[in-house]
Parts: sequence; C-alpha cells; structure tokens
Amino acid sequence: MTDAERYQFQSISFSGLQPGKRLIVLGGVHGNEPCGTQAIRRVVEEIERSEIVIARGAVTFVPVCNPKAARHYRRSGDRNLNRYLSPTEHPVEFEDHVANWLCPLLSAHEVLLDLHSFHTDGQPFAMLGPKNNQGSLEPFTQDAEEELLARHLGVNRFVDGWLDTYAAGVQRRIGQAADSGITVDPAQINPCYGIGTTEYMRSQGGYGLTLECGQHEDPAAPEIAYQAILNTLALLECTNAPLPEEVPVRETLRLFEVIDRADYRDQFTKNWASFDRLSPGELIGTRANGKQVVANEAAYIVFPNPHAEPGNEWFYLAKSVVRV
Repeated sequence: MTDAERYQFQSISFSGLQPGKRLIVLGGVHGNEPCGTQAIRRVVEEIERSEIVIARGAVTFVPVCNPKAARHYRRSGDRNLNRYLSPTEHPVEFEDHVANWLCPLLSAHEVLLDLHSFHTDGQPFAMLGPKNNQGSLEPFTQDAEEELLARHLGVNRFVDGWLDTYAAGVQRRIGQAADSGITVDPAQINPCYGIGTTEYMRSQGGYGLTLECGQHEDPAAPEIAYQAILNTLALLECTNAPLPEEVPVRETLRLFEVIDRADYRDQFTKNWASFDRLSPGELIGTRANGKQVVANEAAYIVFPNPHAEPGNEWFYLAKSVVRV
C-alpha cells in the first residue's frame, strides 16, 4: 500500500424536491484549519435530523478536503492544496490525488463556499474574486452574484486582488532568481500556482468565496462558519429559511503586494495580526542578513505567517478601496 492509498475522500450530498442552485461547501482544505470541518458536520447532522431541510437544488459538503494534512494537523500533506489546483494525469504528491477527485466535484456545482482560518489573530473576512473582465489571468462574469453572497455571509470585511497580487509576486521571484542565479522550484514561479478552489470554480463557469473565519483555534470561528453555511443556503433558496440580513457597513481592502520569506531566520518585529495598520517607514521584520523590511506606504498587513517556509508567502499588504 502506498502512502496515498492510506486515505480516502468523503463528500455528503443532499437534494431537494424542487430545482435550484447546486452548492458545494468545503472544509479542511488545510489540515490545521478545523472550523469548516466542525461547522459542516454540525449542519449535516441537523439536515439528517430534519432540523434543516434542503427544499431546492442540491448541496454537497466535503468536511475534510485534505485527509492527509488533517491527520497530521498541519497545513499540507505534501504541498499546499490551495495552490495550483488542477487535475493531472500523473499524480505525484498527495494533493495531486486530492485535485483529481475534488476538481470534477467542483465542476459539477455552480456555487462554492470554502471555509478557512488563519495563523494569527484578526477579524474574519471574505475573499472576493475579480470584477467582471475578459482578461487572460482570471476572466469572470459573475461578480454581482459573488458580491451579493459576500454581503450576506455575516462578515463586514472583504479582500480582493488575490490572483493579480500573486502573479506580480511570481514575476518578482523570477527576476530575483535570474539575478542571483539560484534555481527555484518551478511551481513557485508559475502564475497558475496562485489558483486555488475559488479560482478553479470560476474557471469552470461558477462562482465562489473563501471565508476566513478567524484564527485557527478561535472558539468563535466554527460558529462563524456555521452561520455562513446557513446564510448561504437561505440566500440561494436551498432552504425555506428567511433571507439573511445584509451587513449594513462594509469595508473592502485590495491586496497589492506579497512578500516572501527568504530564510528561516527572517523574523517579524512583533506578533502581527491580519489587518494591523502599517505606517510609512514602519519596521515589519528583519531578514537573516540584517536587512530591514519596512512599509513603503500606509497599508494593512494581511496573512502574516511567522512559520512560512522559505520561498513562500511571508505576508501580504493591502489598502482600502471602493469596489466599483
């Protein structure tokens, strides 16, 4: 038996008597983010007890997308599942096997809710996709539907600009590798490496949101995930529950830069939390060679990861925008 053959995949589906939207809800894309798994299992139990009734359409729940990562309670099995998500004829890493199972499942649905959490303290938020466009990076036609769902999840902070920012970071990696003569992992300099569950869903004609429910161990995170599932089911009219209230005050931030960790000895100056404000010139961290990493302008720090692997994202920078 190979290592991959020690694991199995589970999806749980319910269909209503009437036609409607096809929703898929994911948990455990990263194995150390338990809130989605807990919320999904709670909702599934309530459906099985008929406390929640799927009246229209269909919903599929995947409590644990990456069972190998979950078993070891770590972010990944062999690599980050939420990067370069695509089927492959020749699976090598465990996440290749996951993708070969998960991608067809995503393609069979119209709407995705992907439940996550993050390393450090911070306010829950939803990751939005791009505005409608016909560009080559992430063409899209359903921004109105995606934004409507975001406004009813129960959080009031939204972040966009993911794939554009990641692609720009890839170009910087390519330039740095050329300048230094260092050979880097080809995946790290592939713009498609930024494609995760929501990006793949959009590429298949659907739409979807990533909901970051709070810090990994925050006891409030499973409740946020649970309420978001109920709100999504109600908004899509899969259930007969009342339409959830729209959040009255919203803030949108746009990612504009990603900074990689170059060495295990690169260290932050403090325990940053997502959405901490940075002033121009403020010291963020120090490289192993003593070089200081400072904010070039007023910004917010997002996804600071003090345990990032060298060559991977250390933190992102974002600024407030009016999304039009």
